[in-house]
Amino acid sequence: MQQIDDVAKREARTRSELIREAARLYIERKRKWESIFSYGESLSSKYKFTEDDVADEIKKYRNIKIVSAKEYLDIVKG
Repeated sequence: MQQIDDVAKREARTRSELIREAARLYIERKRKWESIFSYGESLSSKYKFTEDDVADEIKKYRNIKIVSAKEYLDIVKG
């Protein structure tokens, strides 16, 4: 509770205001993640993706980003 009180004091808020804001942000983020997971599940059902398919695509994407970054640095360095 002391940390909450310290932050509230720094931000010129009451403890209740700070806790309400924290709860609101928590609920908002939780809803966003639930929406994201729901969307992913619907795509998975529609296109029959597996977890391995998703992991493979992530690896491919990351490799492309790494290669692209290296190519960019090579171009910049001349």
